[in-house]
Amino acid sequence: MITFRNVTLRRGPRALFTGASFSLYDGDRVAVVGPNGTGKSSLFALITGELSVDTGDVSVQSGHILASVAQEIDAQSCSAVDFVLDGDRELRAVEAELKAAEAAHDGVKVGTLHARLEAMGGYSARARASRLLAGLGFDAAAIERAVAEFSGGWRRRLALAQALMGRSDVLLLDEPTNHLDLDAVIWLEEWLRSYPGLLIVIAHDREFLDRVVTRIVSIEGSSVETYTGNYSDFEAQRADRLAQQQVAFERQQREVKHILDFVARFKAKATKARQAQSRLKMLERMERIAPAHVDSPFQFSFLEPARLPRPLLVLESAQLGYGERIVIDGVSMSISPGDRIGLLGRNGAGKSTLTKALTGTQPIIRGRRTGAQDLLVGYFAQHQIELLDEAATPLQHLKRLGGDALATGTEEEQRTFLGGFGFAGDRVFEPVGPFSGGEKARLVLALVVSQKPNVLLLDEPTNHLDLEMRHALGMALQDYSGAIVLVSHDRYLLKLVADELWLVHDGQAEPFDGDLDDYAAWLRSAATAARGSGKTDDGLRGAAAEKERKRTEAARRAALSPLRSAIAKAERDMNKLTLRLAELESQLADSTLYVPESRAQLAALLGEQASLRAQLDAAEAAWLSASEALEAAS
Repeated sequence: MITFRNVTLRRGPRALFTGASFSLYDGDRVAVVGPNGTGKSSLFALITGELSVDTGDVSVQSGHILASVAQEIDAQSCSAVDFVLDGDRELRAVEAELKAAEAAHDGVKVGTLHARLEAMGGYSARARASRLLAGLGFDAAAIERAVAEFSGGWRRRLALAQALMGRSDVLLLDEPTNHLDLDAVIWLEEWLRSYPGLLIVIAHDREFLDRVVTRIVSIEGSSVETYTGNYSDFEAQRADRLAQQQVAFERQQREVKHILDFVARFKAKATKARQAQSRLKMLERMERIAPAHVDSPFQFSFLEPARLPRPLLVLESAQLGYGERIVIDGVSMSISPGDRIGLLGRNGAGKSTLTKALTGTQPIIRGRRTGAQDLLVGYFAQHQIELLDEAATPLQHLKRLGGDALATGTEEEQRTFLGGFGFAGDRVFEPVGPFSGGEKARLVLALVVSQKPNVLLLDEPTNHLDLEMRHALGMALQDYSGAIVLVSHDRYLLKLVADELWLVHDGQAEPFDGDLDDYAAWLRSAATAARGSGKTDDGLRGAAAEKERKRTEAARRAALSPLRSAIAKAERDMNKLTLRLAELESQLADSTLYVPESRAQLAALLGEQASLRAQLDAAEAAWLSASEALEAAS
């Protein structure tokens, strides 16, 4: 058990949180959430003892073993699997004792230590480490490679595997899904759900949090609140609390106004002066309620492309790869305005290769890539963050862009645009070198958006982005009029944006007939091992049957695709119309509209409300019709 008792933690003059009191218990799976900079990682450091409280007390149950992910990994010469085994310190200690006993020819101690290894599962430890690495995307050859040979992202996976390998009572994970692909995230979820100790995690993937955690610790506005349930439960409970807080705030403001009016009227009258002073003292003693505030710091939209030709981009029987190595063979894809394509597939299957081929930066070995005359591709990939000029400011980066980009606008327009991505005020004049990974990712995204592309190719755009920015990105993508091709481990974003899923697997790229839950089931199944093998009593007949099955499935997917697209479009329309109706109803609740001077404005709002309701009815009817047709066809 971990207990916080009236804890206050400061950073300079600013209090990250004050008076925090809560307890976490063995078996809890806890998410620590809150805007960037509120103290989530500092809370972790209090638990591990790396930081000390300013006031209060943090206690960890005696004897509990804590495990966390190492932030930096040296370029070590040991193999990946041996590095992961180092996470089991008890195992390594027994192995060292055994080696010393064997060197001393102490037969009794050698026998005792072998028995201890057997009891602790030491002989199967290497197999367990290999399974951890396989789950996180390492193939059989990679686990024997030296740690020094891996890039930074893959070393982060190694550090995560090492933390999971350790024998711990408390497991602390800070952004464990960063640098993972969707397959590894799904595997990690299943592993964490079976972890028997106390899990405490910081993550910005709401689908991951919904599937893993059972409690929420929320840091917001210098206070810490706890909630029961997953992230969606937390959002609902928090919304209720904020609504109640707003009602209490407005009631208190009316009371404050009443008191101040009384004082203003009677403080000069001798007979009422004492009562007025009494009311002022009452105000001083009153514990003020803050107004509820949930506005996102990120408000942006994708700039309207100058032209939207149809189709925008076509691949015809394209063979993709590097030199003589073929990664994807014979992919055909046509991309038009309004298309929303999510790419699925195991790590290394070729999703990034396909994305680069669509950008035109990856040469096509055979086949054809045809782009429209007015094609303008906006490409986001993680490596672009490393290409930022660390001495330049966000405003300078924007001004350097040419063409039809926002670089040609006024500085006021440029600053307003960057403000929507969280670079408000003087932040636009600060060099980007000290920026966090999330801030740099936001800047790269802003630079991509500013060029008004008509095709967006996004390769893991949510790495380092917090929940607020991910939500803002999803909302902006829904309203974007161009085409989108998205690779992401964030299932919430995929569900929000993608109308069509493609699977990159076994050298092929084809539409996937199913949703993300079907994809998770596909990953778990062993059927992929036999796909395309044609191993029957009659090999030729098996191959022919497999070819016919694929042809039939492709025809069926093609027939159902327009219905799925119609359903997705109707859902987007309904979401947009519902949000606008809610805004209108909030405006119509304003009593100042119902005076003669506001008659024209009221009439306009009522007219828009009627029009939106008619559009919503039409969208609901379209959704129902397409859904019934899809169900019948399926």
